[in-house]
Amino acid sequence: MQTHLADFIKDTPAGREADAILRSCVHCGFCNATCPTFQLLGDELDGPRGRIYLIKEMLEGQPVTARTQLHLDRCLTCRACESTCPSGVNYHRLYEIGRAVMEQRVPRSLAARAKRSLLREALPRRWMFKPAVRIGQLLRPLLPDMLAEKVPMPAGTRLGGGLRPAAHPRRMVVLAGCVQPTLAPNTNAATARVLDRLGIELIEVAGAACCGALRHHLDAREQALDDMRRVIDAWWPELERGRVEGFVMTASGCGGHVREYAALLKHDSAYADKAARISAMTHDASEVLAAEQPRLLELLRAARAGVGERVAFHSPCSLQHAQKIRGLVEALLTAAGYQLSPVADAHLCCGSAGTYSITQPVLARQLRDQKLAALDAGSPALLVTANVGCQMHLQSGSQLPVRHWIELIDERLRAAS
Repeated sequence: MQTHLADFIKDTPAGREADAILRSCVHCGFCNATCPTFQLLGDELDGPRGRIYLIKEMLEGQPVTARTQLHLDRCLTCRACESTCPSGVNYHRLYEIGRAVMEQRVPRSLAARAKRSLLREALPRRWMFKPAVRIGQLLRPLLPDMLAEKVPMPAGTRLGGGLRPAAHPRRMVVLAGCVQPTLAPNTNAATARVLDRLGIELIEVAGAACCGALRHHLDAREQALDDMRRVIDAWWPELERGRVEGFVMTASGCGGHVREYAALLKHDSAYADKAARISAMTHDASEVLAAEQPRLLELLRAARAGVGERVAFHSPCSLQHAQKIRGLVEALLTAAGYQLSPVADAHLCCGSAGTYSITQPVLARQLRDQKLAALDAGSPALLVTANVGCQMHLQSGSQLPVRHWIELIDERLRAAS
């Protein structure tokens, strides 16, 4: 692809990066075959190739309109197109550069600005988010359907609580996160119990809350970078003392973002090296368990009592496309005795995509319903996933329970004790 970037961006780091990405695209259109919004809408501008052209025109100084904003806003940033692209186009980085320019050029309505501001301020702050959820649960019967389905039902009686692992010579840090402690408190607790059986102590570090992904996807770049620096500042003393061997992610959306710290902070002289080291030491929970496979399989063999339930696994985009982790969770569930039902079009997004289900509710609901139809086709007893956003979004439309896969491993191991 030939480019002629405008002077306002041509000689900037972002401009040079965008130019290289644009020139790597060969117009083949394979990306459209796996783009959820192109599949729904059939519009070239609602697929990656069309959005690349829109961004190219914008960076070349062409007029930027509300039409540009509409089609870019509809992108889920699921990165399925990157998994498909034969040329290795780094679409998500080009999209981030283009979106930043668009935000400067096309003003949003007052209502849209208010909604995005509320999401940026409330979701990453647990002291605001938790009481808001509790109030929403009380008022749920009075809310309109579109809003009520965004309010999760109370979590029930499953184990949760704080992390209380035994001390072990081996220690890892898990990200607490911003919304997960309220919406799915058992996820980190279950992970701690599983790793405890493997001789690994799992801790949360005060001060490391939101990873920055929420604000990053809502175009609050500086706030997002501050969130990232806070996580690094909280974790770095543990790393300097040699007290931890890695960082565990139980929400694949957070994991994908923390692994981007190195790229996002590479121009920050105070944090670039720290960010690179933390990104390199960040692992999804499935990777941690896979690395402990001999001991884990021994424990699971002792725990298995017949064939387990039939489950359908939704692999989040942040796991399979962003982090390129495929097959690990399925292998762990199979080793634990669960039966995996087949899922058609498993590469497609469920529509959660961070705050997408709130900012683009109509498209998100369509994608959710398609995904649930694919998951339900094999008649599973329950659905499992690896990201809290996907878990809550799928649960809003499902009669079956939707759980994090680590809870199933934890239950199987606890049943044997």
